[in-house]
Amino acid sequence: VFDQIRMVSKWNTTVLIRGETGTGKELVANAIHYNSPRARGPYVRLNCASLPENLLESELFGHEKGAFTGAIGARKGRFEMADGGTLFLDEIGEISPSFQAKLLRVLQEGELERVGGGRTVKVDVRLIAATHRDLEAAVDTGDFREDLYYRLNVMPISLPALRERMEDLPEIARHLAERIGASQGRKVSLTEAAVRRLLQHGWPGNIRELENCLERASVMSESGAIDADQIRVDRLRDSGSHGHSHGRSGIGMSAVQLGSHDPHHAPAAAPASRPPPDVNDPNLGERERVVAALEQAGWVQAKAARLLGMTPRQIAYRIQTLNIEVKQF
Repeated sequence: VFDQIRMVSKWNTTVLIRGETGTGKELVANAIHYNSPRARGPYVRLNCASLPENLLESELFGHEKGAFTGAIGARKGRFEMADGGTLFLDEIGEISPSFQAKLLRVLQEGELERVGGGRTVKVDVRLIAATHRDLEAAVDTGDFREDLYYRLNVMPISLPALRERMEDLPEIARHLAERIGASQGRKVSLTEAAVRRLLQHGWPGNIRELENCLERASVMSESGAIDADQIRVDRLRDSGSHGHSHGRSGIGMSAVQLGSHDPHHAPAAAPASRPPPDVNDPNLGERERVVAALEQAGWVQAKAARLLGMTPRQIAYRIQTLNIEVKQF
């Protein structure tokens, strides 16, 4: 992967970064831009799944004054902001087929029109896209345009899941510990016992889950030296269970430590019938809030999206990134 980054950074080639959620796709995009001839130019990022389609078009292409209600002035879009630099579009696989056609024109012609405008704007932008979706399958089902797929897939970079490269985990963990220490203004390190404990976990959330785990452990360490007894992970997810997390922290971790078994502190069995939490409870974490809305809506995503004030695409994105297993009835 590092060799690919080094080689592709030298050129303006479009890059498509593939990998599961949490594998570090944005870090790769950052490395490509900051090691490229465009490093002194703007670096603009956008998560395509975070906005509904009508706002996504305005956000990427900009709009003219009066283009829609609330457009009190003209505004540049992300493509224009990135002129002379790099634009990173995360979750590119989530855009609709109708919007894919508009994006394809910009990539082919290097020009766009703002929403509500008729003037053609030329842009010089290096595009980096990322997705966790199987785009080939989406092309086969007609959910993703084949011509856009080939336009994006010029230089693919695939990032393996952390469980597929456990031999790299000690080095990655120590690097993350150094970065956490820098943010805390102190030295944060890992003992060998802590590293052995980390190697026992499957890391379904990949590097993002590992970093969260290490940050929690560093908070629990007075000296900054993280030992095995401070490593706590989400055992429910690692074992394939999908119950609610304990407490209301929103961290989503089990109350037990990895590898520890205490029969005197076994969790009590959940009641057979229990009403879901209030989705407006400010103490709920994001995952708990989405699960609560789904339960309240009978696991109908469109209804749950309305309860949360989201679009169906936004809640689908959160279900994917928060690793929520949707119940089928």
